[in-house]
Amino acid sequence: MRPVLPLAAIAALLAVPLAAQPVPAPEGHSVRLVLGADGVQVYACEARAGAHAWVFKGPEAALFDAAGRQVGTHGAGPFWRLSADGATVGGEVAATAAAPVAGAIPWLLLRVRQREGGAGFGGTAWIRRIDTVGGAPPREGCDAAQAGQVARMRYAATYEFLGE
Repeated sequence: MRPVLPLAAIAALLAVPLAAQPVPAPEGHSVRLVLGADGVQVYACEARAGAHAWVFKGPEAALFDAAGRQVGTHGAGPFWRLSADGATVGGEVAATAAAPVAGAIPWLLLRVRQREGGAGFGGTAWIRRIDTVGGAPPREGCDAAQAGQVARMRYAATYEFLGE
């Protein structure tokens, strides 16, 4: 007799995309800190190469620990800053992976390119953005009539800070 899965278990299995894999961590690096982000991705309608398009300007988000306490901020650059000691890291995109959820911004691997302030991000060399929800540019078009308009698209994500 084959085991029967409860309906809730079947639904949960079907809801998880098989392709939902973050960009792999560089060899020898492991997760040192995990923070959740809740905020917006900011886009502006701009003329580019004879056409108009939504252009990404940067994130504006609060960072939360596992207990749900706000512990920092995330902004354009991009940068991540901890409130406790002012530790700040800046990153640059090294790799991307499509998000498994429609309308979600891509999953990323970012290389840390700058550090300032306290030791809160000590040893962090890489940052991964995973589990994204929302944040994609507006679906409605951007044309000369909307030029200069700004769209703030709600998003959430998990950021993993990796070190050796």
